[in-house]
Amino acid sequence: MKNFLRQSWSAVLVGAMALSVHAQAQTEDFRVGFVSTDRIFRESNAAKAAQAKLEQEFSKREKELTDIGTALKTASDKFEREAPTLAESQRATRQKQLVDQDRDFQRKRREFQEDLNSRKNEELQQVLEKANRVIRQVAETEKYDAVLQEAVYINPKHDITDKVIKALNAAAPGAK
Repeated sequence: MKNFLRQSWSAVLVGAMALSVHAQAQTEDFRVGFVSTDRIFRESNAAKAAQAKLEQEFSKREKELTDIGTALKTASDKFEREAPTLAESQRATRQKQLVDQDRDFQRKRREFQEDLNSRKNEELQQVLEKANRVIRQVAETEKYDAVLQEAVYINPKHDITDKVIKALNAAAPGAK
Protein backbone atom coordinates (compact mmCIF):
# COMPACT_ATOMS: atom_id res chain seq x y z
CA MET A 1 0.00 0.00 0.00
CA LYS A 2 2.84 2.37 0.85
CA ASN A 3 4.49 1.82 -2.54
CA PHE A 4 1.17 2.45 -4.29
CA LEU A 5 0.75 5.68 -2.31
CA ARG A 6 4.30 6.77 -3.10
CA GLN A 7 3.84 6.08 -6.81
CA SER A 8 0.55 7.96 -6.82
CA TRP A 9 2.01 10.89 -4.98
CA SER A 10 5.08 10.93 -7.20
CA ALA A 11 2.80 11.66 -10.14
CA VAL A 12 1.04 14.33 -8.07
CA LEU A 13 4.42 15.75 -7.09
CA VAL A 14 5.50 16.15 -10.71
CA GLY A 15 2.21 17.87 -11.51
CA ALA A 16 2.49 20.07 -8.45
CA MET A 17 6.04 21.04 -9.33
CA ALA A 18 4.93 22.04 -12.83
CA LEU A 19 2.02 23.94 -11.34
CA SER A 20 4.38 25.59 -8.87
CA VAL A 21 6.78 26.76 -11.56
CA HIS A 22 3.88 28.06 -13.66
CA ALA A 23 2.28 29.77 -10.68
CA GLN A 24 5.59 31.27 -9.53
CA ALA A 25 5.94 32.87 -12.92
CA GLN A 26 2.48 34.41 -12.58
CA THR A 27 2.50 35.46 -8.94
CA GLU A 28 4.59 35.35 -5.79
CA ASP A 29 1.59 34.38 -3.63
CA PHE A 30 1.72 30.67 -4.48
CA ARG A 31 1.78 28.70 -1.20
CA VAL A 32 3.00 25.12 -0.96
CA GLY A 33 2.80 22.94 2.11
CA PHE A 34 4.25 19.54 2.86
CA VAL A 35 2.87 16.76 5.06
CA SER A 36 4.81 13.70 6.19
CA THR A 37 2.46 10.72 5.93
CA ASP A 38 4.93 8.59 7.88
CA ARG A 39 4.80 11.02 10.82
CA ILE A 40 1.00 11.01 10.72
CA PHE A 41 1.05 7.20 10.86
CA ARG A 42 3.48 7.31 13.81
CA GLU A 43 2.31 10.30 15.83
CA SER A 44 -1.40 10.95 15.35
CA ASN A 45 -3.90 9.74 17.90
CA ALA A 46 -5.93 8.09 15.12
CA ALA A 47 -2.92 6.00 14.08
CA LYS A 48 -2.11 5.13 17.70
CA ALA A 49 -5.73 4.09 18.27
CA ALA A 50 -5.63 1.94 15.14
CA GLN A 51 -2.42 0.29 16.36
CA ALA A 52 -3.96 -0.38 19.78
CA LYS A 53 -7.05 -1.84 18.11
CA LEU A 54 -4.89 -4.17 16.02
CA GLU A 55 -2.85 -5.25 19.03
CA GLN A 56 -6.01 -6.07 20.95
CA GLU A 57 -7.52 -7.88 17.97
CA PHE A 58 -4.45 -10.00 17.24
CA SER A 59 -2.77 -10.45 20.64
CA LYS A 60 -4.56 -13.71 21.46
CA ARG A 61 -3.58 -15.32 18.15
CA GLU A 62 -0.03 -14.03 18.50
CA LYS A 63 0.28 -15.56 21.96
CA GLU A 64 -1.12 -18.87 20.68
CA LEU A 65 1.47 -18.87 17.90
CA THR A 66 4.24 -18.09 20.36
CA ASP A 67 3.10 -20.96 22.58
CA ILE A 68 2.95 -23.35 19.62
CA GLY A 69 6.43 -22.27 18.53
CA THR A 70 7.81 -22.77 22.04
CA ALA A 71 6.22 -26.22 22.32
CA LEU A 72 7.57 -27.19 18.90
CA LYS A 73 11.07 -26.04 19.87
CA THR A 74 10.89 -28.00 23.11
CA ALA A 75 9.69 -31.13 21.29
CA SER A 76 12.43 -30.72 18.68
CA ASP A 77 15.12 -30.33 21.34
CA LYS A 78 13.80 -33.40 23.17
CA PHE A 79 13.85 -35.40 19.93
CA GLU A 80 17.46 -34.34 19.23
CA ARG A 81 18.51 -35.55 22.68
CA GLU A 82 16.61 -38.84 22.46
CA ALA A 83 17.09 -39.67 18.77
CA PRO A 84 20.30 -41.69 19.23
CA THR A 85 18.59 -44.04 21.72
CA LEU A 86 15.33 -44.51 19.79
CA ALA A 87 14.56 -47.42 17.55
CA GLU A 88 14.59 -46.55 13.85
CA SER A 89 10.78 -46.80 13.54
CA GLN A 90 10.22 -44.57 16.60
CA ARG A 91 12.76 -42.04 15.33
CA ALA A 92 11.10 -41.91 11.89
CA THR A 93 7.61 -41.58 13.41
CA ARG A 94 8.61 -38.75 15.77
CA GLN A 95 10.57 -36.99 13.05
CA LYS A 96 7.53 -37.11 10.75
CA GLN A 97 5.34 -35.76 13.57
CA LEU A 98 7.76 -32.87 14.12
CA VAL A 99 7.87 -32.08 10.40
CA ASP A 100 4.05 -32.11 10.24
CA GLN A 101 3.79 -29.91 13.34
CA ASP A 102 6.36 -27.49 11.93
CA ARG A 103 4.50 -27.30 8.59
CA ASP A 104 1.24 -26.59 10.43
CA PHE A 105 2.96 -23.97 12.58
CA GLN A 106 4.46 -22.24 9.52
CA ARG A 107 1.04 -22.22 7.82
CA LYS A 108 -0.64 -20.70 10.89
CA ARG A 109 2.11 -18.11 11.21
CA ARG A 110 1.78 -17.17 7.51
CA GLU A 111 -2.03 -16.89 7.81
CA PHE A 112 -1.63 -14.75 10.92
CA GLN A 113 0.80 -12.43 9.14
CA GLU A 114 -1.48 -12.13 6.10
CA ASP A 115 -4.51 -11.36 8.29
CA LEU A 116 -2.55 -8.84 10.32
CA ASN A 117 -1.20 -7.09 7.21
CA SER A 118 -4.66 -6.96 5.66
CA ARG A 119 -6.23 -5.44 8.77
CA LYS A 120 -3.30 -3.05 9.21
CA ASN A 121 -3.80 -1.80 5.65
CA GLU A 122 -7.52 -1.32 6.33
CA GLU A 123 -6.83 0.66 9.50
CA LEU A 124 -4.10 2.78 7.90
CA GLN A 125 -6.37 3.51 4.96
CA GLN A 126 -8.98 4.89 7.37
CA VAL A 127 -6.33 7.02 9.10
CA LEU A 128 -5.14 8.27 5.72
CA GLU A 129 -8.68 9.20 4.67
CA LYS A 130 -9.18 11.17 7.90
CA ALA A 131 -5.78 12.82 7.47
CA ASN A 132 -6.54 13.79 3.88
CA ARG A 133 -9.78 15.47 4.98
CA VAL A 134 -7.87 17.40 7.65
CA ILE A 135 -5.12 18.31 5.16
CA ARG A 136 -7.78 19.74 2.81
CA GLN A 137 -9.29 21.73 5.70
CA VAL A 138 -5.89 23.14 6.71
CA ALA A 139 -5.05 23.92 3.08
CA GLU A 140 -8.35 25.74 2.53
CA THR A 141 -8.23 27.58 5.86
CA GLU A 142 -4.64 28.74 5.42
CA LYS A 143 -4.96 29.33 1.66
CA TYR A 144 -2.39 26.78 0.44
CA ASP A 145 -2.35 26.30 -3.32
CA ALA A 146 -0.80 22.82 -3.08
CA VAL A 147 0.04 20.34 -0.34
CA LEU A 148 2.50 17.55 -1.08
CA GLN A 149 2.75 14.29 0.83
CA GLU A 150 5.96 12.94 -0.71
CA ALA A 151 9.04 14.79 -1.86
CA VAL A 152 12.77 14.28 -2.15
CA TYR A 153 13.42 17.52 -0.30
CA ILE A 154 11.21 20.08 1.38
CA ASN A 155 12.34 23.22 3.14
CA PRO A 156 11.17 22.75 6.76
CA LYS A 157 9.34 26.10 6.67
CA HIS A 158 6.82 24.45 4.29
CA ASP A 159 6.21 21.44 6.57
CA ILE A 160 2.67 21.63 7.96
CA THR A 161 2.68 18.11 9.44
CA ASP A 162 2.46 19.42 13.02
CA LYS A 163 -0.62 21.50 12.15
CA VAL A 164 -2.26 18.51 10.50
CA ILE A 165 -1.50 16.16 13.41
CA LYS A 166 -2.81 18.74 15.88
CA ALA A 167 -6.03 19.20 13.86
CA LEU A 168 -6.40 15.45 13.37
CA ASN A 169 -5.96 14.86 17.10
CA ALA A 170 -8.50 17.57 17.89
CA ALA A 171 -11.09 15.93 15.63
CA ALA A 172 -13.58 13.64 17.34
CA PRO A 173 -12.18 10.07 17.51
CA GLY A 174 -15.17 8.58 15.71
CA ALA A 175 -15.56 11.42 13.18
CA LYS A 176 -15.48 10.45 9.53
